Amino acid sequence: MHIYAFGSICRGDISLGSDIDLLAIVESYESRIDPDKFSIYSYKRIQEIWQEGNPFAWHLSLESRLLFSSDKLDYLKVLESPEKYKNCVQDCEKFFLLFREAHASIITGSNSRVFDLSTVFLSIRNIATCFSLGVMEQPDFSRNSALCLGVNSIPIALDSYYVLERARILCTRGYGKTITDDEIVTTIRRLNEVHEWMHKLVEKAKKYE
Repeated sequence: MHIYAFGSICRGDISLGSDIDLLAIVESYESRIDPDKFSIYSYKRIQEIWQEGNPFAWHLSLESRLLFSSDKLDYLKVLESPEKYKNCVQDCEKFFLLFREAHASIITGSNSRVFDLSTVFLSIRNIATCFSLGVMEQPDFSRNSALCLGVNSIPIALDSYYVLERARILCTRGYGKTITDDEIVTTIRRLNEVHEWMHKLVEKAKKYE
């Protein structure tokens, strides 16, 4: 068994909304590992995502720290670098679709608006991460990857961006400052800017296929 920390704690950018991401790699079912606290993967699945060039494989390769090794080896280091990431366009289109679905739900009132804004933030973060990995030389796996793409960074006003981030933290961790109706309305009005930004990222990603 191998246990790793990964994410913000390894990047050194922990904030109030951060948690500690833990990975357990196991041969088979392991009763000592709590699935509520660990991302649990088999060795076979880790090898598969390495061969796929999966973004999570690159995340682990670049931003993880070994905490425990049953064989005294750093298993992920032994695997070396993952294969080249080849699904940038497909993944960017997937998260663009997720955004459009959340935006449509906001308009129709199908779900809680805070929940839908949380999903919008998830789509923003993930499309930015995939774009940075597939198109840029330096992948960015941070929560605010959309702000770190240089000329390709999200153009939405920062106050609305941070409303989206707060919505994500409220929905996933259950704490944070309550989002006011005025903040929600202002942010929703700016979602067309996000739509245009995502469309441009997808089109740029296609040029790098």
